[in-house]
Amino acid sequence: MNSLKPATIESASAIPMLQTLDIRCTEIGDSYAIMQVTVSDKHRNYIGGAHGGLIATLADTVSFFPRPLFPSGLACTTTNLNLNYIRPAVVGDVLTARSDLIHLGRRMASLKITITNHHDRLVAHGTSTLLITAQ
Repeated sequence: MNSLKPATIESASAIPMLQTLDIRCTEIGDSYAIMQVTVSDKHRNYIGGAHGGLIATLADTVSFFPRPLFPSGLACTTTNLNLNYIRPAVVGDVLTARSDLIHLGRRMASLKITITNHHDRLVAHGTSTLLITAQ
């Protein structure tokens, strides 16, 4: 199986989709990762708040960056993303997504995700399951 080039904060932040959405990786920890985005006009939904797809993309992407996964060169893909939206995010909010690796097996990884705003209020939380495709 082919392994992946280990990811860094810089290479994570250079992902074209994340650049388009202005999502940046800010921290890679031994069992967690943190990404942030400042909600702007380009992230608005029809009624003016942050589009749920922005929040889902933030949750999905942060799942891959705890050190044992992409930063260690472990290739994987999402098999399940479960997200609960708690309160709306609005233009100007700085959203911080944190993923915590709660299980890493030979074939699957499970993560807990929390997304808060700059007032440290919960915006969304959920879980992600990743299939390990190469080691």
